[in-house]
Amino acid sequence: MIKAKLHGASVPSQPRIVVSPPLALAIYQGFSSLQGLPHHTSRAFFLLSFAETSLPQAVLRISEVEKKIGSMREMGEKRRRGHLNPAGFAGGLHDHEEKKKNEEHKLDMSGMSMDALPHLTMSLGQVTILDLSNNNLESIPESIIARLLNVVVLDVRSNQLKSLPNSIGCLSKLKVLNVSGNLLESLPNTIEECRALEELHANFNELTKLPDTLGFELHSLRKLSVNSNKLAQLPSSTSHMTALRALDARLNCLRALPDGLENLANLEALNVSQNFQFLRELPYAVGLLASLRELDVSYNSIAALPDSMGCLTKLARFSAVGNPLVSPPMDVVEQGLDAMRAYLTARMNGGDGKRKKKAWLPKLVKYSTFTARMTPGRTRVHENTEGLLMSDYRSLNGIASPRFLTMLSPRRLFSPRRNSPKHC
Repeated sequence: MIKAKLHGASVPSQPRIVVSPPLALAIYQGFSSLQGLPHHTSRAFFLLSFAETSLPQAVLRISEVEKKIGSMREMGEKRRRGHLNPAGFAGGLHDHEEKKKNEEHKLDMSGMSMDALPHLTMSLGQVTILDLSNNNLESIPESIIARLLNVVVLDVRSNQLKSLPNSIGCLSKLKVLNVSGNLLESLPNTIEECRALEELHANFNELTKLPDTLGFELHSLRKLSVNSNKLAQLPSSTSHMTALRALDARLNCLRALPDGLENLANLEALNVSQNFQFLRELPYAVGLLASLRELDVSYNSIAALPDSMGCLTKLARFSAVGNPLVSPPMDVVEQGLDAMRAYLTARMNGGDGKRKKKAWLPKLVKYSTFTARMTPGRTRVHENTEGLLMSDYRSLNGIASPRFLTMLSPRRLFSPRRNSPKHC
């Protein structure tokens, strides 16, 4: 708000005038050369100095953007008219690019309590950062978004937006979009046209779904944050976001994770915590996320972790508190990641995760026995034989080809063997 200090002999109780933000912009655009207020017959007011006037910072920042845009336009005009030689222009352009890296063209209108955007007369084509956060905006005009041809960062968080303009698909250079803290129930399908998008923040909204084709076009997306919404599922196209490094979908109503998660080879952080009674299991593909370093599945209804998680060798942070875990037991999880990985790896290899008993084959002991046979003359003949004593028999789990089935049969292995007759 504009706060101008005024002195009046007859009204000492009115030290300042407060002007609303839209009117402040109008005053700035139309009356920027104002030096004082007219003297009235009943009250004598005058401005002590314009330096004591406190303009809103957003107005001052708009002025800076206009100056920068004007200087760039002037440089282009001089070049077209031949007033700048190619070498001089190249040097000036290089200096400008260096300056641009340190001080981007940012239009900051945050925290002005605006219910609607004023009519902006300046060129928006050179604005790279637009900050409209912390206002009371209920909508953003399509025309303003369509003019932001070079915007890289668009921040409209903490407003009262119920929808985004479809013209957002025109922002071909947009890299960061923050729409958190609004009343959005859905995102426009045209958002998939923002193919340069690297970060999408849509937390604390009323989202019930995301565009089905979101992942088919946003191949550059590195961070997707949609926590604190009403999402029952993530789109199946999520598995096509191969550049994704962080996925935050906590505090939703997720019932399952999409298929094909193993395609997210660069995913480093996954947070699906606090979906409470809705999320009951994790897919096997979670254990195939080779780059995963952080995994939070706390406060869900998960009873068993997939055995494939034993392969997550890069996992450094894991939380599963608040789940009715049975496999692995919570006491194993509390021992740390190494113990949990060992348990799950053992299960994946066909065991139960417990300490293995030694095989029974080495315990076989030779045992002397005998057999008897009837001679043709009905005379009983006793012959000494050798056998094997098995103190504790266990089934032999092995895979044998048909060629060796007869060789491995119990009858052949364990039946008594006669002493072969000696030949002279």
